[in-house]
Amino acid sequence: MDFGAVLQTNPPASRTVHLAKLAEQHGFSHVWTFDSHLLWQEPYVIYSQILAETKRIIVGPMVTNPATRDWTVTASTYATLNEMYGNRTICGIGRGDSAVRATNGAPTNLKTLRESIHVIRELANSRPVEYQGATVQFPWSVGSTLDVWVAAYGPLALKLTGEVGDGFILQLADLDIAAWMIKTVRDAAENAGRDPMSIKFCVAAPMYIGDDWEHMRDQCRWFGGMVGNHVADIVSKYGTSGAVPQALTDYIKDRESYDYNEHGRAGNTHTAFVPDDIVDRFCLLGTAEQHIEKLEALKALGVDQFAGYLQHDNKEETMRVYGETVMPALREKIVATA
Repeated sequence: MDFGAVLQTNPPASRTVHLAKLAEQHGFSHVWTFDSHLLWQEPYVIYSQILAETKRIIVGPMVTNPATRDWTVTASTYATLNEMYGNRTICGIGRGDSAVRATNGAPTNLKTLRESIHVIRELANSRPVEYQGATVQFPWSVGSTLDVWVAAYGPLALKLTGEVGDGFILQLADLDIAAWMIKTVRDAAENAGRDPMSIKFCVAAPMYIGDDWEHMRDQCRWFGGMVGNHVADIVSKYGTSGAVPQALTDYIKDRESYDYNEHGRAGNTHTAFVPDDIVDRFCLLGTAEQHIEKLEALKALGVDQFAGYLQHDNKEETMRVYGETVMPALREKIVATA
């Protein structure tokens, strides 16, 4: 299993770069960031500095969207970073959340998402593509490679992921929901004539090493609110039964409003509706041993990467324990059972 660290690009940018360098030192393979240009600093600028000051780490957004950036500009950014630093980028993409809602916009439809994935991937892999009635290609790009991983929750988005995604990003760590979503994506891939095992599966959720459960929950409750925004969209489309697991829909019944100015922030005042059991199910909290136990269960479901959100007050210590205890334990168990 690979491990990623998910950061917010809060100022100063040097702090984000510092945390990314720590992530590499502790053995993380990926550094992901939020991508909301109004709420935080511009991630692609910071990626360049992270790549310049690291050797192995792979960087990318969790997640970008087709609405706020021209697709060809996005692809050009990846191809340029790859030429400069050697194919160390990855693209996480979804329909859009905080980046579009902060400007009173709305998530894109799935047709637009599908088209954007194709255009971005072809161009960023140094290939020509049809775009707005013209065949375009970067004449300066040779040998660039980029995987596009799709973030999804609803049935149709999961189907799209199985049909076109190089990977699937699931932004919660509930075992039952993860099992259902992974199966849905794999079934869609198989129905589309793809090898379902070729799709990488990434579970992304807050990780917090500690033993004060009340404090850990309060630091990570924001995540249930963020997920609730996506769930509310699903419920409005599909209702509360049948199409999606009840475990994913029940907890948003008391959801009233959401302020994107507090998005992804510990102490978010609009997430009081999120109960403790949802925080525990959606996140990885507790001692190193408790993290290892849940990660083993996720790996058994087919998860290839765990990406831990670090939007809390224990970033460095959590990464240290992961580097010294959690990740080595997972590697040892893989070796022992090989």
